[in-house]
Amino acid sequence: MIRKLFLLTVLLSVSGNLLFAQDRLINKADEKYRDYSFSPAIDIYKRVLDKGYTSADLLMKLGNSYYFNADYKEASKIYKRLLDEYDEGIGPEYYFRYAQTLRSLGQYDLSKEAMTQFSQMTSADVRANLYAMERDYLAEIANNSGRYKVGTFEYNSRYSDFAPTFYKQGLIFSSDRDTGNLARYRHTWNSKDFLDLYKVNVDSSSLNKVVKFGGDINTRLHESTTVFTKDGNTVYFTRNNLFDGKTVKDKKGVVRLKIFKAVKENGVWSQIEELPFNSESYSIAHPALSPDEKLLYFASDMPGSLGQSDIFKVAINSDGTYGTPVNLGNNINTEARETFPFVSSENILYFSSDGHPGLGGLDVFATKISQNQYIGSVLNVGEPVNSNLDDFTFIINEETRNGYFASNRNDGLGDDDIYSFVETKKLEFDCIKPITGTVRDKISNEVLVGATVKVIDEKNEELVSAISNSNGQYSIEIDCNQGNFVRASMQGYVPSEEYLSISDSKPRIIDFYLERDMVTAGYGDDLAKLLQLSTIYFDFDKYNVRPDAEIEIQKVIAAMEKYPSLKLKVTSHTDSQGNDAYNLWLSQKRAESTVSYMISKGIAKERLQGEGFGETRLVNNCVNGVKCTKAQHQLNRRSEFLILE
Repeated sequence: MIRKLFLLTVLLSVSGNLLFAQDRLINKADEKYRDYSFSPAIDIYKRVLDKGYTSADLLMKLGNSYYFNADYKEASKIYKRLLDEYDEGIGPEYYFRYAQTLRSLGQYDLSKEAMTQFSQMTSADVRANLYAMERDYLAEIANNSGRYKVGTFEYNSRYSDFAPTFYKQGLIFSSDRDTGNLARYRHTWNSKDFLDLYKVNVDSSSLNKVVKFGGDINTRLHESTTVFTKDGNTVYFTRNNLFDGKTVKDKKGVVRLKIFKAVKENGVWSQIEELPFNSESYSIAHPALSPDEKLLYFASDMPGSLGQSDIFKVAINSDGTYGTPVNLGNNINTEARETFPFVSSENILYFSSDGHPGLGGLDVFATKISQNQYIGSVLNVGEPVNSNLDDFTFIINEETRNGYFASNRNDGLGDDDIYSFVETKKLEFDCIKPITGTVRDKISNEVLVGATVKVIDEKNEELVSAISNSNGQYSIEIDCNQGNFVRASMQGYVPSEEYLSISDSKPRIIDFYLERDMVTAGYGDDLAKLLQLSTIYFDFDKYNVRPDAEIEIQKVIAAMEKYPSLKLKVTSHTDSQGNDAYNLWLSQKRAESTVSYMISKGIAKERLQGEGFGETRLVNNCVNGVKCTKAQHQLNRRSEFLILE
């Protein structure tokens, strides 16, 4: 009995020591994990796992370490084990990442099952909504595939080469290649050397070496992703957070990324300064410029980000200052990673994402920027640019259709490689063109309320319609990838339309001036009312045509010139002031005066008649003996234009 108790004590002591050693290893691995030192964290977690210890937390962190190092095969194994052994209480993010790793392995059916579980757990997630749509995203990707002919880049190394940028007749790119220095600086995210910027003239006949980018831009830490102004004298680039040559860590001990700016003077890059919206507590990286160089795009995890990194824009003011960073919104950004933006000369935003439906890992996506809006369709550019691993830092020259991107696909020379390509067929984006305008009467110029404006395609099918408001205004949108007819119509008017061919998405104003349909006008109709004319008034006890009346009568004359068969009877009236006989004579003179004016303007007298009705057809109750205002009496001193045939 004593011997058994002694053995049990020894075993408990050994077990306790083993547990203590195991806890120390896990604590050390967790410390590396928190510092984003994923490579050493993986080594330690694996040692603990090989000793037979496991937990949900360990598997989460080990899977994430593989995932963020783009080792999707190993990440998939660990995530599967996590979800199989600890399915209770595991957050939806791990189902999403597991689905991503399965896609990178080409296991799309299993990936779909994992995404279904993810969607069921978080319906408010942008990614869940994208995948929950009734769409076959693989078919969409296949439809966009085959637009690029991919080639090699002969200056790749066995290290990591990525982030190509057009610069003069060549390229600037980022690499952790061995430059022959005895002092090697390594970062612990993936145990690779720190990145520097390199230069190569890709169209030169003496392409036998790659050189480091000059000046003081390269340091012993990371420099990557660049963008140059068109004149080649200003560069924005990504660098680790430095102060006086030393790294600066945030409260969590993380060295963040910042965007810096440098200016070239007398052939030397100098005046290196960080941008004012950088921060010690979050990263800002991967700059890109708009075609007019008035906007700077970048990726960041700053407050307000939807996911692990979002794409933002910031205005570059004319005085060299900067505006406030603006998130591009959830049509672009998801809860995952959106990064490495590039804007082409045709205002197409390219970026990499693992949140939008793709083939696995980071895929390259594109969207057309219209009127500083980022609400258009987001297209996966398809194979062969995209693969089942990470594809990123896409750039293209819209004039030559040549470009470059980077990928960690398996057929590469190094960890990341640059590939060249030629675009053989452009992407086809949804093209939404806003159309606004006003509908008016062609002769009177009065606005027409309640007119219908329709968009009709070339197959004569109605696509959309709108009704003009109280100001005669309408607003519609058309698909500018195809030809469309925009047609305005209203009862009693001849429809009018304009054809719009395939165009860009710039807004267009189309005002319609509709003509009265005289075919529908009948005997006895008042043409003045049909034309929405102002009433033809006369001064008290006068029968000459007033200047304001001339304007309206000219519109009647225009209608008679357009319709040569149209005949009119001018009927004139007086107020009740004065005796009845006199008023009858005065009204006849007014009718004759109006007819004479129209004849003097070229209307044949055979097409006109005139008759006065005195005070027999008053429009109000201002009869004899009733006291009325001048304005009320004025309403009765008028001429009308009745259609005869």
